[in-house]
Amino acid sequence: MMKRPRLRSAVCFALWILIPALATRGDDHWPRFRGVGGAGISSQKGLPVQWNENAYAWKTELPGLGHSSPSVWGDHLFLASAEAGGQSRILLAIDTATGKVRWRQKLPGQPHAKHELNSFASATPATDGKRVFALFASDQDFLVVAYDFAGRQVWKRDLGKFYNQHSHGCGTSPIVFAGQVIIANQQDGASSVVALDAETGKTRWTSARKVRLTAHSTPVVLSRKDQVPRLFFTNTGDGISSLDALTGALLSRADVFTSRCVGSPVVADDIVVATCGGGGRGQFLAAIPVDGDGDLSAQDAVWTRDRNLPYVPTPIAYKGHLFLWGDNGVVVCLETQSGREVWTQRVGGIYSASPVCVDGKLYCIARDGTVLVMAAGPSYALLGKSSLGESCHSTPAVAGGRMFIRGFEHLYCLKAR
Repeated sequence: MMKRPRLRSAVCFALWILIPALATRGDDHWPRFRGVGGAGISSQKGLPVQWNENAYAWKTELPGLGHSSPSVWGDHLFLASAEAGGQSRILLAIDTATGKVRWRQKLPGQPHAKHELNSFASATPATDGKRVFALFASDQDFLVVAYDFAGRQVWKRDLGKFYNQHSHGCGTSPIVFAGQVIIANQQDGASSVVALDAETGKTRWTSARKVRLTAHSTPVVLSRKDQVPRLFFTNTGDGISSLDALTGALLSRADVFTSRCVGSPVVADDIVVATCGGGGRGQFLAAIPVDGDGDLSAQDAVWTRDRNLPYVPTPIAYKGHLFLWGDNGVVVCLETQSGREVWTQRVGGIYSASPVCVDGKLYCIARDGTVLVMAAGPSYALLGKSSLGESCHSTPAVAGGRMFIRGFEHLYCLKAR
């Protein structure tokens, strides 16, 4: 591990206030992959740490298959799925109180090659409270579609073919910021980060990128008062980079990765943390200052790490600690600012979902549907273990006093006491 001293107390204090505030204000909403701000944090109290089949408020059977996570706004939950080998792509709107399907919209597609661990509907929808934005990608199209909450199509954009030489498929999700739908279209073909107008679907800005390996990570925006909002994204080529989230202008580029980016970047205090990897394991992690400028290298990192890292699951930062939930069931707790290892524990299982932090507890679901809950703190403590009874590759959503878990066959609603 490499460390470099930094003068970062003022920025650290500002961000320490910002991120918990975002999570608290968003308790009724989980509007994108990993919730408000992409932080994966909820202050919701009363969710059980261990349960059985009788604990669910409702369970809804889902059509087809998808690894999309739920997104939630008030009493509306949105979820993507696909049937017939990708020939029918589906966006569902579900009532959060009852589990009943409000509406479903279908889009035609074409069968195409994909990795066995991926699906034809892996992008999590994003919502601004008025519209919901879905992404479906194949070797024939890269569709971004907007619907209103009544299920009427508002606009549709095809950004071209999605080419992936290793047939991993698409894994990124759209996000919404400042009236824009932002998508990291980072593939083995022509790649870009693009912002579409949320009302019309017209292009606001495009930043062309050179990508050496298809990236599956979802961007995150750091927005601070009187400062340029920074859109952080990752890929093999740009490493960890930031754009002006309003114009697409490149602000920083830390070319520190030599393998594929799947997990998403995480803003933790005054650093942004991201990983790369391959073959089912993470290979390198870098913590870069959020206010980095221009071309950066590994020497500009606050700290780095090259062991016991996740490849697919995204890390999570909470109260001065960074938690790395590995694909192979090894969980590591680090000090966020220094990268110092606090504890490491092998919990078992294989994971594609990312952990979420709810009221100071980490929830993560293994591929076989085993849900583990542990304390998100400096001492390891396993709090509970439950089973969905079916496979799961999706990250949970938490909103309105409920946790929503998407399995291969059903959507589950776990209600807080």
